[in-house]
Parts: sequence; structure tokens; C-alpha cells
Amino acid sequence: MSDTRADALPEDTVDAVVIGGGAAGLSGALTLARSRRSVVVIDGGTPRNAPAEEVHGLLGLDGTPPAELLRRGREEVRRYGGRLVAGVVTAAEPAAPSADGDPRFTITLDGGIVRARRVLVAVGVRDVLPDIPGLAPHWGGGVVHCPYCHGWEVRDEPVGILAAGPASVHHALLFRQLTEDLVYFTRDTDLDRDTRARFAARDIRVVDTPIVEVRADEDGITGVLLADGQVVSRRVLAVATATRARAEGLGGLALPMEDLPGGMGRRFRSGMAGTTEVPGVWVAGNATDVTAQVGAAAAAGALAGAHLNAHLAVADTDAARSAAAADTRS
Repeated sequence: MSDTRADALPEDTVDAVVIGGGAAGLSGALTLARSRRSVVVIDGGTPRNAPAEEVHGLLGLDGTPPAELLRRGREEVRRYGGRLVAGVVTAAEPAAPSADGDPRFTITLDGGIVRARRVLVAVGVRDVLPDIPGLAPHWGGGVVHCPYCHGWEVRDEPVGILAAGPASVHHALLFRQLTEDLVYFTRDTDLDRDTRARFAARDIRVVDTPIVEVRADEDGITGVLLADGQVVSRRVLAVATATRARAEGLGGLALPMEDLPGGMGRRFRSGMAGTTEVPGVWVAGNATDVTAQVGAAAAAGALAGAHLNAHLAVADTDAARSAAAADTRS
């Protein structure tokens, strides 16, 4: 985290703990804090978009550096009494419920323990790049994945699509809208006759020869070296990465997960407003919707936070009614 401040861990049980300090987690925490809920955000400090220079497609904040966006978000959460703790979750599991049956959870960090009534998981994902020599160092620069996040910035550049599965075909069509100089590297994936004809109609060149490495100089990517010795000149490479939810330390919650079609990755399964099959646990952002941009992830976090708060409001009312009935009987 660029903001190095860290709040103290609370000793009492809080209403909610948010695991993950990105757009989804901070937005959920803001919604909860503004509802006067005690909330703790646990931030591991490794946001997915850290390599990017700017956030794009976010209305009113287009072009904001990712670190600045998160700094503002943390400031807003703190403004309403939310706490932010830097740390990595090593264990998360249900604890014994309260006397009236309200859920309880214990979240263990590398520096302490947080106890909470509800949990919002907003841990995001890791992008898995193809194992091509010279590719990874340019991730977030000359190597991009999202035409909506980065497309305008690479418009009219010589772009290469690195096929990773069926989704890459549509990926190519989206980037063709942004540049007339597009090459599709099949990388041993199947490309049927009809798709080749569609590509030809859009002047998308198809290269079936295997890739050996990505070439670069001090200014960035210069091209792709093929197995036959040919170098295809490119300035930008686009790849539909496989994305995997960051599930480390969360096994004790027993949240259902599922593999996405076409090798797109693995996510936490969720329902309306981020609900899960585990009572008292919600999930939001890329951890469950791997295609969500920053705005969509933030919106999902806010919705999950509102739903979580509503759930707590019902539980609080049930507890108050039970207490009042007990007082009447006594």
C-alpha cells in the first residue's frame, strides 16, 4: 500500500471484516461504514492493476493512477470510522455463533486476529500469463489484456494477439476495432476455416508458426521471434489471461469455487448481491466476476456491502425482539 498507515486491530467483535483492499473491498467497506457498521479492511497490498499507469473507463476518474484511486478510497473509508489493516490472511473460519445464533468468524492475519459477525471476500485474482520467454516483464505496459482498459492507449499500434483459447477469437475482433495492424498468433490452438475467413475479411493476419520469444529494446516490445527464425514486428501484445481467485488462507470458509469455460480461470461461485452458500459470507469483485473492470468491481462491492448491512439489520432486530420478550417474561 502506498499509504503506509495501518490502524490497530480491534479487540471487540466487529460487524464486518472485508478481506481485500481493492475497488470492490473498499467500496463495500465504505457502504458499511456509512451505515454506522464497525468494519475492518484487511489489505495485502498487491492490487491486480498495480503495473498499470492509469485506470480507464471509470466515469469521472478516467486516467487516475491506481495507487491514487486506492489512496482516496482508504481515506474515505477512514472518514466514516472504518479501519484499514495491512496484512495477509493466513486462516479464516467460522467460530461458535452467539447465544442467539448469530454467525461469528475468526480471521487470522500474519500480525493478529480479527473477529467478525460477517465477512466480505474481495481478494481479487491473479493473472496467469502464457509461458513465453520475454513476455512477463512487459505485463501492464506493452502486454495488455483488456481492450476497454488499455485499448485506446494502444490504438493504431501494431498489435499481436496471443491466442490462449476460444475466447481469444473474440478478443481479436475487439482489438481490430482499435487498430488496422493486427496479427493473430494461434499458438497451437484450433482456428477453424470459418474463423480464418472472418479474420481475412477484417485483414487480420494469422500466424501458425510457434513463438520462441518476445523481443524488446529499451523502449519496449519490438516483435515476436518465431520458430522458423522470422521476427514479426509488434509494439503491443494482447492476451486473454487465465485468472484465478486468490484463495490462499480462505480454505476454512469452505467457499464453493468453479472453473470457468475455455480455460479462463477459476472463481468463487456467488449469487445475487455476492451471496454465497456459506451463511454470513459474501464475495465481490474479480474474485467472483473475473471480467469486471474497476467500476463494475466497485459497484459489486457496494451492492454486497448494502446486502450485508441489511442482513445485519434483520439480525439486530431479531436479537432485540428476543431480548425484549425475555425481559417481559422475567
